[in-house]
Amino acid sequence: MAKPVLLTGASGALGRMLAAGLAAQGRALVLTDIAPFPDPLPALARFERADLGDGEAVLRLARGCGHILHFGGASVERPFEEVLGPNLRGLFHIYEAARREGVRVTFASSNHAIGFHERPEDGDEKLDMRCAFRPDGHHGLSKAYGELMGRLYWDKHGVENVNLRIGSCVPEPVDARMLSTWLSHPDLLRLAERCVDAERVGQAVVWGGSANPASWWGEDHRARLGWAPEDSAEVFRARLEGKRSGNRWPSATRAARSARTGTRAPGRRRATPSRGSATAPAAATEGWVGIRATPSRGSATAPCSPSRARATSRATPSRGSATAPPGCGKCKS
Repeated sequence: MAKPVLLTGASGALGRMLAAGLAAQGRALVLTDIAPFPDPLPALARFERADLGDGEAVLRLARGCGHILHFGGASVERPFEEVLGPNLRGLFHIYEAARREGVRVTFASSNHAIGFHERPEDGDEKLDMRCAFRPDGHHGLSKAYGELMGRLYWDKHGVENVNLRIGSCVPEPVDARMLSTWLSHPDLLRLAERCVDAERVGQAVVWGGSANPASWWGEDHRARLGWAPEDSAEVFRARLEGKRSGNRWPSATRAARSARTGTRAPGRRRATPSRGSATAPAAATEGWVGIRATPSRGSATAPCSPSRARATSRATPSRGSATAPPGCGKCKS
């Protein structure tokens, strides 16, 4: 029998859906969350309450597992102190467990890691996996950190990882923004399956969206997984087009932002923030990929993937390292 899959965040909405779907395929699961598991325990599954901040508990849970689906931690915007423990320290514990076990990590990243990019319109290039990180809050910042943690553990220790920049993963889209960002539950389940079963992935970034014609996101590493979404938000267009979330966003700052940053002139189509995003500052504008607060003056952005040139200092990958996918040249990505 295949080794069990460790699923963190198992008591959350997506964790419960994944637990049920993966169990239905006959997979053995180790489920964990800081909250109790609210559903009947699936066959071939066991559940243990644990805090991601407890490194020893994470190591114990990962022992003997063949893959880590990491969906735990703060999943929406929170004050920094509430994000710090589960999303930063907890993620370190996950990667240390993966390194020791020699297994792959699937990390539930988020579109909020790049949420301050303006939304591409008709004729614009879509954002691809090489776009700069532009997190739109503490939650998005923690997801950027998580992807960089995966980069480090792949380059230094050979720990394979797939970073899913999840859009709006709900049963059905509920507003016009989700015509671009929706990820259906069945598409996420199929994506998780491929993350577990794909032979080799290296360090990968995949946009977590269904086959939405209005998507803002383009090139990624999904071919490494053998995954393609099957659902589309387009079937909901007649009901949702023009429907906003109800959040109120001042338009007066558009000209000010354009003058300050040199971005496009005001008057571009603006849509609404994502469901569950934090309240934006008073100077926020609409039209960002994720939550739309105006970046602070002089703020810097970090690249979301290093250049293909290797760093001069290379450490030998530790035990459990994975072979890079064929055709990647000198770089493992």
